[in-house]
Amino acid sequence: MANSPTGESVISRVVRLMSAFDRDLPTMTLSGLARRAGLPLTTAHRLVDDLVLHGLIERLPDGSLRSGMRMWELAARGSRALNLHELALPFMGDVQAAVHQHTTLAVLDHGTVLYVERLSAPESSLDAAHIAQRMPIHAASSGLVLLAFSSPAFQDEVLSRPLEAVTAETITDPALIRKHLAEIRQRGYVAPPGIGVLEWTGIAVPVFGPDNTVAAALNAIVPRREAAVPLTVPALLTAAHGISRALKAAQAPRR
Repeated sequence: MANSPTGESVISRVVRLMSAFDRDLPTMTLSGLARRAGLPLTTAHRLVDDLVLHGLIERLPDGSLRSGMRMWELAARGSRALNLHELALPFMGDVQAAVHQHTTLAVLDHGTVLYVERLSAPESSLDAAHIAQRMPIHAASSGLVLLAFSSPAFQDEVLSRPLEAVTAETITDPALIRKHLAEIRQRGYVAPPGIGVLEWTGIAVPVFGPDNTVAAALNAIVPRREAAVPLTVPALLTAAHGISRALKAAQAPRR
């Protein structure tokens, strides 16, 4: 595949274009897209024409651009997140009915926490943890749970990186994080206040896959001042056990 003068492949430039769309800016002009993707306008114009032709980008009547439904279709085919989402959704509904707050499901992906499902609580004012949003592993309760039950090698890899303080409460000391990880493994949940969004507490528990490795984190996000951890954890653990059983049943050989 032909490269640009800088040595960047066509696929890399396409990824930059598609990654420029997000929740805050779902549509933009061609020039805005080129600028946000860091590409020359002529390059962006040529690539966008091909992407529109294949339905990966849609051109609206006013000429602005947005991510196309074809992108969602291709991403959904065979996605492990889709299967996980379908199995987890009924159990997540039980949690939300009990806690009346945002309930999320997250996985590890490319060194970050990726939210693959969220049941929103209309009464909640939290504008975070959206589907397809990413968070640093150390700055999310889901991330700490996933890290706690990951391999020692992966833990070492994560904790060897620079750890940014997302809020004043984010733990960035690797030794202190290791202590928290040991506590999470012992008690089976985590509820650190304010590490990702200062005014909120994420209460997270692990979900295990068919091979008994951690597959996801189930999380309820509650106002920090109202963090009723003892009341929320049982609902999360019950749902997480149900999702784990469903994942194992889905992988069991059919007779």
